[in-house]
Amino acid sequence: MADSERLVIDHVGHHGDGVALARGGNIYVPYALGGETIEAGPVPGHHPDRRRLLKVEVASEARIAPFCPHFGVCGGCAIQHWDAEPYRAWKRGLVVTTLAQAGIACEVAPLVDAHGAGRRRITLHGRMGTHDVLKVGYAAAGSHDIIPIDRCPILDPQLGGAIEAAWAVAEPLIAMGKPLDIQITATNSGLDIDVRGSGPLSTAMITRLSRIAEQHRLARLTRHGELVLMRTPPTISIGTANVVLPPGSFLQATIAGEEALAAQVFEHCKRSKTIADLFCGVGPFALRLAAKAKVAAFDSDAGAVAALQKAATSTPGLKPVKAEARDLFRRPLMPQELRDYDTVVFDPPRQGAQAQTTQLAASKVPTVVAVSCNVTTFARDAKTLIEGGYKIDGITPVDQFRHTPHVELVARFRR
Repeated sequence: MADSERLVIDHVGHHGDGVALARGGNIYVPYALGGETIEAGPVPGHHPDRRRLLKVEVASEARIAPFCPHFGVCGGCAIQHWDAEPYRAWKRGLVVTTLAQAGIACEVAPLVDAHGAGRRRITLHGRMGTHDVLKVGYAAAGSHDIIPIDRCPILDPQLGGAIEAAWAVAEPLIAMGKPLDIQITATNSGLDIDVRGSGPLSTAMITRLSRIAEQHRLARLTRHGELVLMRTPPTISIGTANVVLPPGSFLQATIAGEEALAAQVFEHCKRSKTIADLFCGVGPFALRLAAKAKVAAFDSDAGAVAALQKAATSTPGLKPVKAEARDLFRRPLMPQELRDYDTVVFDPPRQGAQAQTTQLAASKVPTVVAVSCNVTTFARDAKTLIEGGYKIDGITPVDQFRHTPHVELVARFRR
């Protein structure tokens, strides 16, 4: 085949691509595995070090058949073609390698599998395709094209009906001519959908969408957080508390993932009496920790903070919880404020918590528990704490994004 080349894959890289070692620089081939001999072709419009897999000539013994018909086209999963044992070793190895490169020496525990029943929240995209045909699905691998889907085998059964509901909601809105992002969350009371990108809704459109919400028995339908229809408040359980979710609220991707991370945090805080929970969201840690300790919770999302405070106040048996809206990137808690706490828990977005860890490093807080969804920014923040006098106890990697290169982790630092 013209422009094709034969490559030997050395290993699987940090993004899940097969890596072929070449004199001019590494070559990256999605869906290829270490030890394989493959035929690869160029990827037009992409970086010259990227190739696409055309044929596997000599397959790895660890290669398995993917379980989803959309795999390799849809960009949702990077890895379904690799046997479980080498996949798990690779994912734990992502943490080990990144820490070693950062000069951080500590024990890395075995990978905790936290896929559970599957994803409880997804974002689908609605676009008008060629010949004015609606497409609702995930973005294609390596592009902005939308791959229409009618099923997704990695979803929690609680998201049953979510894809059909997304198609139904997108159909009238796409006529307004704007691309749509449709975030769907499974809750105790049904599906919660927030649509973004539609623009203002007419009364007639609100009426039509309300009918669709009734037909699909949605708990709630919002547009950019503004209520269209609520049949019943969408709630989730956190410990003994019930939390009414703000529209489009962030949650851990799987229930098992949230529980695994919270169990690690709880164990690290079992002797704590006063805890600051930073980047607290709707309270996956705060509401559990409040069963045994006094908690102050901080997050820039005012809606999440209000939902957390309301849940804490209405749940019997919890110790005092004070939740405050505060941008910890611009206004981190300072050392004098941190004196009130014997433990600080922080779980920042992917960019990490550089401003806050700088202040933590200057504080005298005895115990710091870090939760992260990005091992690279974690390593940067961990170095700041270590240089400030903390010692790292060890790290537990948590895999709730199975079939992807994303890995969560929990670590404890002590003075």
